[in-house]
Amino acid sequence: MPSILQTFLAIGTFSVAYAAVIVPGATWTDTSGNVIQAHGGGFLKSGSTYYWHGEDKVHNSGLFRAVSCYSSSDLVTWTRQNDALTPISGTSISTSNIVERPKVVFNQANSEYVMWFHSDSSNYGAAQVGVATAKAPCGPYTYRSSFQPLGAQSRDMGLFQDDDATQTTYLLYASDNNQNFKISKLDANYYNVVSQTSVISASTLESPGIIKRSGIYYLFASHTTGWDPNPNKFFTASALTGPWSAQADIAPPVTRTYFSQNTFDILVNNNFGIYMGDRWRPSLLGSSRYMWFPLTWSSGKPQIVQADLWSLNLAAGTYSVASGVTYEAESGTISGSATTLSDGSFSGGRAIGYLGNGGSITINNVQGTGAAQWVALYYANGDSTWRNTTVSVNGGSQVLVDQPNTGGGHVILSVPVKLTLRSGANSLTFGSGQSNYAADLDRIIVYTAT
Repeated sequence: MPSILQTFLAIGTFSVAYAAVIVPGATWTDTSGNVIQAHGGGFLKSGSTYYWHGEDKVHNSGLFRAVSCYSSSDLVTWTRQNDALTPISGTSISTSNIVERPKVVFNQANSEYVMWFHSDSSNYGAAQVGVATAKAPCGPYTYRSSFQPLGAQSRDMGLFQDDDATQTTYLLYASDNNQNFKISKLDANYYNVVSQTSVISASTLESPGIIKRSGIYYLFASHTTGWDPNPNKFFTASALTGPWSAQADIAPPVTRTYFSQNTFDILVNNNFGIYMGDRWRPSLLGSSRYMWFPLTWSSGKPQIVQADLWSLNLAAGTYSVASGVTYEAESGTISGSATTLSDGSFSGGRAIGYLGNGGSITINNVQGTGAAQWVALYYANGDSTWRNTTVSVNGGSQVLVDQPNTGGGHVILSVPVKLTLRSGANSLTFGSGQSNYAADLDRIIVYTAT
């Protein structure tokens, strides 16, 4: 009896296809070696197989190309199946339209899979939801219609299927020009909205998800800042009708949810869940990355556990954050225009700036295992745009690593890169041979987990 709540087992990794660790922000490929295109996604378990539906953005456009569908039997290796939904000329889901945030639930009474999605015109003026149905998880789905629920706008949206006897399902959506957030009940077929359940007025919320834990509903959502990230929030209520609590942060606000936007949230057991987010790159939407982190209630409220690498043991219902060896940038050898920066935000109070454009730094005696290893670069980029840095190992060929902006001041984020280090000591050089400036480098952490 598959449902959106059973998707807690649909866990993948954010590295290459056969990796055993989750690496937020790394390129994730399928069994054919292609980058997984399933942005704004949702998860479903049917039988012993797991399905991931999302937006195919390989064409780097916001216009509709396909709702992709991936399957996995081991929760690590993902295979692309037929596209679940494709454009239909002359309808609201043509190649000139927007189809975003697909979510699929199973209707037990009808033995039918029902997909809801944000259906819109190219200028986001239609502000509708779309519905499609199929008899198999990957479909292909038959498009039914697009409409405004209860006659009101709907843009970023999600679904929540409750654990009551009839598996009542609700639409979660940004409405009224994104000013009011609404929760509305679906009909028994999951084809339409029949009544409004709750409204959080003047909240400017989007990209929602709900987890139900110990009888409490936790609503997760971001605010509306376009493609730019913001501090995502959570709200609580003892019933979907509310009242809902005041908003609270799920991560340090300055990190803007580690440069991500919520798209799906799941509960593994009563102790922790998983936050799934997108790290959007609007100029190259197909290169947007997936950001998953453990979500714990250890402090009594849901909080993201920041991790460069982490693994999940579903049988035991536990997760593990990988540990690595830290090398401070200021301990390296600088050259050219590179200089030491001092600020309390940096680890040890110092970092190296003015990298690139003639400045570089080499960190020596980095211990390797003789294999490919994940290295997390902790950096600050106060620009409004992304930067990048070159990395070379032992004077070898350079790898280019993208560095999203980190917000004002010296906010620190990390990005992963996989490097082949020889056994024993290595030298890693950053910022060499590039004409543009790289971000300020705080430190690196070298991991052995793969």
